[in-house]
Amino acid sequence: MDWPSRLQVWMELAESCGLSTLQQGIQQVWQLLLICLISRLLFRLGGVSWVNHLVSMLAGMSSLFLFFDLHMLWVMLLSVLCYLTLLLGPRCSSRGLFLSCVILIYLLVGELHLIDTVTWHKIRGQAVSAYFLCVLACVLRGSQMVVAMKAISLAFDLDGGTVPALPPPTEFLGYVLFVGNVVFGPWISFSSYKAAVLGRRLSWLWFWRSSLSLLKSQVCLLVSSCIAPYLFLFFIPIHGNAFTHKWLGAYENALSFHFSNYFVGHLSESSSMLAGAGHVEEKDHVRWEMQVVKPLNVEMPRSMVEVVTSWNIPMSRWLKTYVFKNAMKLGTFPAILVTYTASALLHGLSFHLGAVLLSLGFITYVEHVLRRRLAAIFSACVLSRPCSSDCNHQHKKELWVLLLNMCFTLLAIFHLTYLGSMFDPGVEEEVEEGYTAIHTIHRWSDLNWASHWLLFVSWIFYRLIL
Repeated sequence: MDWPSRLQVWMELAESCGLSTLQQGIQQVWQLLLICLISRLLFRLGGVSWVNHLVSMLAGMSSLFLFFDLHMLWVMLLSVLCYLTLLLGPRCSSRGLFLSCVILIYLLVGELHLIDTVTWHKIRGQAVSAYFLCVLACVLRGSQMVVAMKAISLAFDLDGGTVPALPPPTEFLGYVLFVGNVVFGPWISFSSYKAAVLGRRLSWLWFWRSSLSLLKSQVCLLVSSCIAPYLFLFFIPIHGNAFTHKWLGAYENALSFHFSNYFVGHLSESSSMLAGAGHVEEKDHVRWEMQVVKPLNVEMPRSMVEVVTSWNIPMSRWLKTYVFKNAMKLGTFPAILVTYTASALLHGLSFHLGAVLLSLGFITYVEHVLRRRLAAIFSACVLSRPCSSDCNHQHKKELWVLLLNMCFTLLAIFHLTYLGSMFDPGVEEEVEEGYTAIHTIHRWSDLNWASHWLLFVSWIFYRLIL
């Protein structure tokens, strides 16, 4: 295809896909952003704490109704159940674990028996319209999950004494239904919520950071919907055999899924900051900064460990604080499995998400121990995370060290392509109901189970060099 023809195709794609995507994107979120802004102004004008908590609760309920209609009652029911469990449950040092079990039972029963699959996936996966189901249904964030994470973190903070006493009902519901993140996330701590509703002074920096995150979200939506699916057809035309075409298609699916996650991540940054969350106090001024995703660390990662922590920063922090550290008494590898299993259960009974998350658990563990062993053998900075400037390794920035780290970067991109290959937004009915086990097995089988075989070889190599 010559350049004039390619330019014409790009213009037609921009008109048919780009404009309609941006239009629908703004139509779906402008009311939520307006509610966040009004809540922020009311927090500023309030002054009485219980009034601000009431505003937060009512605004969160309005946002839920806006997206889920009467199905918002399931989120409300979970919120009330969490508070009653904390209020009437056992007064011991295991309230966090007890509440986690109650929430898990509620989520599983709801998914299996109470309401239909499509509706439940809309609540859990934040699908806001038939169009956006194809973009958002695989994004690992949902209203039920956000409420559950907030309640569980509060229960563990009560156990640890970080929060001295169970807050009143209005304050608790204001927290779990906080308008800035009840729909799209992210999780924030109870202390961060209390700081958000204090009504900090409005500033241009606050408005600019919120607007910038909104702009980033729309760019990511465009890439996910209108560029990634046609990447190797119109934008970077690559012609090859059936094997090459198969892996290029897998990369397109993975890239589209990645940018749908970035879209929701940046959108959640915008809504949260617009409602008053995400500020950091520094001496004589307030700095507005909330980072949910780091796209560059995912697309060009140093390691799969960096991918996991950059995919959803608040959730990664939540899992590390409230799951991994509490499970470390079992040992490192069991704690990793418990953490990824907890993440999979929070996301629901979905075979493809469970398969991806558990595979990630094994991949990150094997990569971590292998690179730690190689760093010890060669005394080189090749760990999963960048070394500090005062580390004891002899070799830091030599060419072979950089090349070895680059090999692990390429390996991580390969794993991401393989794991993300199943997230195909092309079949709307399948996206609505969740990908089936057959779909997952077929996609990975079509790629010859390459990532899992490579994981097995890496583990064997690690065992040989112990």
